[in-house]
Amino acid sequence: MSNKNRFSPLWLAFAMVVGIAIGTFYANHFSGNRLSIINSGSNKLNNLLYIIDDQYVDTIDMADLVEQAMPQILAELDPHSTYFSAKDVQSANDDLRGSFSGVGIEFIIRNDTLRVQNVISEGPAEQAGVLAGDKIVEVDDSSFVGKTLTNEEAMHRLKGPKDTQVKLGILRYGEKSLRHVTVTRGEIPMKSVTAVYMLDDKTGYVKLKNFGENTYNELLVALAQLAMDGFQQLTIDLRGNTGGYLQSAVQIANEFLPKNKLIVYTEGRRSPREEYRSDGRGSYKQMPLVILIDEGSASASEILAGAIQDNDRGTVIGRRSFGKGLVQKPVEFGDGSMMRLTIARYYTPSGRCIQKPYVNGMDKNYEEDLLTRYQHGEFFSQDSIKHEGPEYHTGKGRVVYGGGGITPDIFVPEDTSDYTSYYKEAAMSGLILQFGYDYTDQNRSVLKEFADGASLLKHLKRQNLVEKFAQYAEKHGMKRRNLMIQKSYHLLESYIYSRVIYNMLSEQAWLQYLNTDDPAIRETLRLFEAGEAFPKAPEKTN
Repeated sequence: MSNKNRFSPLWLAFAMVVGIAIGTFYANHFSGNRLSIINSGSNKLNNLLYIIDDQYVDTIDMADLVEQAMPQILAELDPHSTYFSAKDVQSANDDLRGSFSGVGIEFIIRNDTLRVQNVISEGPAEQAGVLAGDKIVEVDDSSFVGKTLTNEEAMHRLKGPKDTQVKLGILRYGEKSLRHVTVTRGEIPMKSVTAVYMLDDKTGYVKLKNFGENTYNELLVALAQLAMDGFQQLTIDLRGNTGGYLQSAVQIANEFLPKNKLIVYTEGRRSPREEYRSDGRGSYKQMPLVILIDEGSASASEILAGAIQDNDRGTVIGRRSFGKGLVQKPVEFGDGSMMRLTIARYYTPSGRCIQKPYVNGMDKNYEEDLLTRYQHGEFFSQDSIKHEGPEYHTGKGRVVYGGGGITPDIFVPEDTSDYTSYYKEAAMSGLILQFGYDYTDQNRSVLKEFADGASLLKHLKRQNLVEKFAQYAEKHGMKRRNLMIQKSYHLLESYIYSRVIYNMLSEQAWLQYLNTDDPAIRETLRLFEAGEAFPKAPEKTN
């Protein structure tokens, strides 16, 4: 049998699935001429469905085939149109919804066992007596260990409707017998603002993790807290922020812009241009402002950074952002599944399209873009940034570039001066993470005596942790390299300290520690000190 004939049934099935999916969608959501066009094309596919169901050599589960085909169909459109099965819809929405119903723990899976990394303060698990370091080995009297244990399975078993109960079997460090606790699930807040503190006596700092339903309100609370501390200038850290809701980004930009400034606009083939402008009621229109971005900043992060940059309202510092400027509209199906369909593009006030180039369908180059940037040297040299799009101009005439992402006003390279292959392997393999957890777990009784990052750090510096890590790594198959260890000593030390601080305290304590030696933070403070946070018009040349 030729290859062509061998694959004919699969192609027929796939074509049929496409016809059914598209025909059903338009039949449910649209009417008129377009409906007749879709129907005239899908009658043939419906006939194919009947023939395959009636005559194909094997029985086909059509519902399952549709579920498998839907993501592939959308993937042929662009990189960000996606499909979620009914069971995955809630998880897809939880991060942005502001809360979810569950037990309230952060966990990692090590050696086929779920280990509690942190317990959310005042959450259901804490109230039931669960502690950081506990190993959950049973759920509702069923074994909860082994090769089949995944993050997805753990979340599925631990999440659930509010006020329902789940029985956990726990192994606690130093105890031989299994203890059982019953946790009544509750609403667990998903915070967008993960750190708020003063960098110095004048500079406030806010870390935004994403743009969810409650992000704007969280930011207002954070700014009120900083006001009590007397802040006079502000840094908003969007590094690693993959985005979220457009409206949240617009609301936040509005706080810093004078009246009637364009924040962003969207436009698509079937979506007329829609503009979002400031209303002038923001409380921080004159405050010196810095936005931090990197290659992990995307979507709503780029909207906020682009609005501040194009309106010459503040300075953007860091590395070129991701370049995700496609607008998705959620469309729900009758079975509870959902797709997010791209309907428009985002444009900054100067007219730049945020979206980086892509080819319809599975675009390998798009998927590997960040790796390509790294290999090309973009993370280390501003001259390596490729500006494939045209030039645009801010309100004051400064040149900015389209073609994908937001290029910062001030570039801060990734510091690789102390990198070695040993450090890279230690970090990429996860061994530092594992060591950090194991060290924390074995020393909790001592470490819990330190209530803040400064006192905990002082203790850690006396523990010779780099040497302990090197021994740990060697036992786990990583060859010891003394010269490389010495060259990367500071990097190894910093990474290890940060993980123990995170495990024992909070994300804010972790960020505060990392920021003390962060080149982007240093550049931010230098800029504020020089009074240069407000961009100036370029000098005219004769």
